[in-house]
Amino acid sequence: MASRTLIAATGSLLLLFNASAFAVWTGHGTAYTPHGTYNGAHAASCGGGSCTHGGGVVGPYGGLATNTGTVTRTAPGQFSNSGTATGPNGRSVQHDGSTSCAGGTCSHSGAMTGSDGHSATTSGSVTREAPGQYTSTGTVTAANGNTYNHSASTTCAGGTCDRSGTVTGSNGGTVNHAGSATRVSTGVVTTGGGTTVVHGGTVTTGSTVVVGAAPVAYVPPPPPVTVAVAVPPAVPVAPPPPPPAAVYVAPPVPAVVVTAKLPPPPPVYVAPRPVYVAPPRPVVWVPAHWVGRVYVPAHWA
Repeated sequence: MASRTLIAATGSLLLLFNASAFAVWTGHGTAYTPHGTYNGAHAASCGGGSCTHGGGVVGPYGGLATNTGTVTRTAPGQFSNSGTATGPNGRSVQHDGSTSCAGGTCSHSGAMTGSDGHSATTSGSVTREAPGQYTSTGTVTAANGNTYNHSASTTCAGGTCDRSGTVTGSNGGTVNHAGSATRVSTGVVTTGGGTTVVHGGTVTTGSTVVVGAAPVAYVPPPPPVTVAVAVPPAVPVAPPPPPPAAVYVAPPVPAVVVTAKLPPPPPVYVAPRPVYVAPPRPVVWVPAHWVGRVYVPAHWA
C-alpha cells in the first residue's frame, strides 16, 4: 500500500506543475497487471485560483477506489492541497499538503491519515534542470516508521516526455517504473509503454487525457455612463428700459385776428389791415428714458 501511496503523491506533485494551464481536462487509463486489468477515469476543472479533481479505478473484480481533492494557489509560488482517497473496502485516507516554488524548484510536504487513525508523511521536490529536463526526489514515512525513498527524471522533446524512476524501501527492496506521454493532437495527450516492476511482476499502463476549453465566463455589461454637462453660470442682464410713454402734443393755438375800431372812414377808404399773432410755443412732457447707458429723468421740453 505504501508504494501505491507514494506513486499517488508523486503524481499529485506533477499534476500541480501541468494542470494549472488548463481550465478543464478529463482522462482515462488502463493498467494491466498479473492479477488482472484495472480501468480508471478522472476529471478536473480550474477557476478562481483553484483546481478541483476527482477520479476512480475499477479493479478486475468490480471493486472501486476513488480520489477527490483540491489544489489552491494561496500566493505567488505558494499552493495548498487537500483531498480524500477511498478504497474498495470503504476505508478512507485524508491527505493534505503544501507546495512552494522558487528558482526552478517546487518543494512539497504533506500528511495522510487513515480511517484507523494511522498516519504517514510525505516530502519531496521537482527541479527543472534545463529546458525539457526535470528531476524529482522525495520520501514517504509510514506510521510504523518505515521509509520509502523515490527518485525520477523526465525528458521532454518534440511533443513527448519520457520518464523513469525508482522507489527504495527500508528493507532495500526496489520498485522501478518508466513510461512516456505524447501530445497526439490539440488538447489530447496519451501515455503508453508505462511499466512498473513489483516483486518481479510487470504492470503495464496506458491512458488518454483530453483537455477541454476553458468555461466561458459571463461578463456583465458595464454600467451606464453618466456624463455631467457643465452649465455656465448665469450672466446678469440689465432689464430693458421701459417703453417710451406716449407723448402728448398740445394742438396749435388758432390764430387770433384783432380788428381795431377806426373812426368813420374818411372819404378815402382804407381797408383794415389784419395783424397776425404767432401762437405760443407748445410745451411737451418727456417721460424718463434711457439714452444709451445714460438714464434721463422725466422733464418738460
